[in-house]
Amino acid sequence: MIPVLKGKNVVLGVTGSIACYKAVDLASKLTQGGALVDVVMSEDATRFVAPLAFGSITHRAVTTSLFDPDSELSVEHVALADRADILVVAPATANTLAKMSLGLTDNALVATYAATAAPVLVAPAMDGHMWENAAIQENVSRLKHHGVRVVGPDSGYLASGKVGAGRMAAPEVILDYVRAVLGQGGPLAGSRIVVSAGGTREPLDPVRVITNRSSGKMGHALAEAARDMGASVTLVSASETLDAPPALEIVRVETAIEMRDAIEEACQGADALIMAAAVSDYRAAEASSHKLKKTGGPLSLTLVQNPDILASVEGPTVRVGFAAESRDLLENANSKLVSKGLDMIVANDITELGSGFGADTNKAAILTADGEIHQLPVMSKLELAHRVLEQMSNILIAKEE
Repeated sequence: MIPVLKGKNVVLGVTGSIACYKAVDLASKLTQGGALVDVVMSEDATRFVAPLAFGSITHRAVTTSLFDPDSELSVEHVALADRADILVVAPATANTLAKMSLGLTDNALVATYAATAAPVLVAPAMDGHMWENAAIQENVSRLKHHGVRVVGPDSGYLASGKVGAGRMAAPEVILDYVRAVLGQGGPLAGSRIVVSAGGTREPLDPVRVITNRSSGKMGHALAEAARDMGASVTLVSASETLDAPPALEIVRVETAIEMRDAIEEACQGADALIMAAAVSDYRAAEASSHKLKKTGGPLSLTLVQNPDILASVEGPTVRVGFAAESRDLLENANSKLVSKGLDMIVANDITELGSGFGADTNKAAILTADGEIHQLPVMSKLELAHRVLEQMSNILIAKEE
């Protein structure tokens, strides 16, 4: 379950493209996230994927005709368009984009677009030369001018056998943009949040680094959750493996010094800093410019301490830390909370099952500066991120009153 999707009415428009199979996956992801998904298909779309496929996934009736007397989009009714929280057209063919841009209403999908006041998101899919066509680009520009959000298309191998721009964006990317749109006006709307993520890497030579086991998953989940709650988010990430979450700003860093500089810049005018990154405590006093070779004996390294970013950064109204501990969890976390002058700290025992580095779940305790302790059970990192942000939002509101 994805909190921002729970109970939301998503109308998914599907048009005649080979990319229809991706729309089935998107419908599944939206439904699993908690949304109520109503699919509206063009006649051509039914030649690629049967309506039964969508109905089986969403457990809701699929609309295929403007004049179906049993449809909510019959001539007399526009209930589906009225109750939509968002209209997503994926895939959106060149023909459908043209009809939408010109206000034509000759099928159920474009009639829904004309009738709804909900935000609209389209994911184009077509051959590369079609996408580059001047008339199609004019239609897309007109839709953007009218407030329609355009996701993609991506570049890659196309159905024609050519390589170029025109592939429909991946369902998980479209899902993230849907979440971002639905989250606008959320509890963190108008706030600027900076989140750090991942384990920094301190070079010893061009090959070797000092690092830690942090995957960056918790920090990325926090950034996504803050975006879903309406915040303007800057994610400073040291993760090498995680993709950038859509619809937010990401700054890639490697070392602790790079992270400090990026965070200090991002925190200018920020409302909150959530320091979920695992920053290396030490770095080499001087990294070798060449690969270190075996000498047949011990190797001695001189390490110097890295700056304490969270203790020194200035600007944010609220500062939140993380404490990954292997013993004396609450005692060590509270000590860090007090010594760094934090508003809140999230503590987790990395030795517990489902709470260690790299896991998709976490078990944590939230400690606040006023002495509150909130013990949370094992849950997904996204769910924990929402719990953390809800608590942080309360502190931010209290400070601003």
